[in-house]
Amino acid sequence: MHLVNQSPSDKRFAFRRSLESGQLLRFPGAFSPLVALLAEQIGFEGVYISGAALSADLGFPDIGLTTLSEVAARAEAISRVTNLPALVDIDTGFGEAANVARTVRTMEAAGLGGCHLEDQQFPKRCGHLDNKQLVPTAEMVRKIKAAVDAKTDENFVVIARTDARGVEGLAAAQERARYYVDAGAEMIFPEALSSEEEFASFRASVSVPLLANMTEFGKSPLLTTDQLSNLGYNVAIYPVTSLRLAMQAVEDGFRTLAAEGTQQSLVSRMQTRQRLYDVLSYESYAKIDQDLYNFKL
Repeated sequence: MHLVNQSPSDKRFAFRRSLESGQLLRFPGAFSPLVALLAEQIGFEGVYISGAALSADLGFPDIGLTTLSEVAARAEAISRVTNLPALVDIDTGFGEAANVARTVRTMEAAGLGGCHLEDQQFPKRCGHLDNKQLVPTAEMVRKIKAAVDAKTDENFVVIARTDARGVEGLAAAQERARYYVDAGAEMIFPEALSSEEEFASFRASVSVPLLANMTEFGKSPLLTTDQLSNLGYNVAIYPVTSLRLAMQAVEDGFRTLAAEGTQQSLVSRMQTRQRLYDVLSYESYAKIDQDLYNFKL
C-alpha cells in the first residue's frame, strides 16, 4: 500500500482530466493485483476489472453468478496496488435500482475510478453471445439515475453499457444510449459493434465519452489504438487478454510437465524470480524493514 502515492480521489480526478484530453486511454484487463502492477509498469493509462475474467478465475461462466462482495473484494485488491485508475464491470448491478445504488457506494469505497452497468436481463450472458435479453429502456434509466445519485465523489464515472446492437439493431442501441445519457450516464459502452463503420456511427450519435471493447473471439473487429483514436473513442478495454494469455501458457506448461515429468524445458519461458521481485518492488520494502530484503539472488 505504501508504494501507491495516489489516493482514490486523486486517481478519479486524474482520470476525469485524462478523459477531457481527447487521448485514447488504454485499460488492459487485470484479473489480479499482480497483473495490475505489471500494467502500470509497462505504461498503460488504467486497468479494467472484467466480470467475465473474474467469473472464469473463480471457475464460473459469465452468467451473473458472482456476488457483489466477491467482485468488490477483488476490485479493491486490484485498485489499491496501483496508481492507475481502475474501472470495474458490475454486470446488471446485482439487483434493482436500490441494489445498483449500494453497488456504486461499495465500489467507491473500494477505490474504483468508475463502473459500467449493462441493460441485459438477469441472468446476463457474455455480450458477444447470441440470444441476449434486454430490460426495458425505462428500467435501465431508473438504474442509471440510482447509480448517479448514489455517488459521493463527483469524479467517479458511471458508464452505461448497452447490449442492444445484437438484439434490437444499431439504431435502437444508439437511441437507448441517448436515453442513458439523458439519465446521467457519463460514458457509453456500446457492446458488440460489428464493424469500424458501426464504431464511427456510434461516435456520431452521442456526445459523451465512449468506451470500446476490444475482446478477442467476439463480434467486434480488433481495431488498433490509432484506429480507435481517429474514430474519437476515449477508452479501450482489453478485458480478457491477460487471462487468455496466462491460461494458454499454464495449459501448455502443465501438458509439458505431465508428458516429460519435469518442467526443465519450460524454464526459459518462465518469468524469472528476479523479474517477479522487480514487478513487486520487493527491494523497496527494505525502506520499512531492512530484514525484509537482506539477500542476493
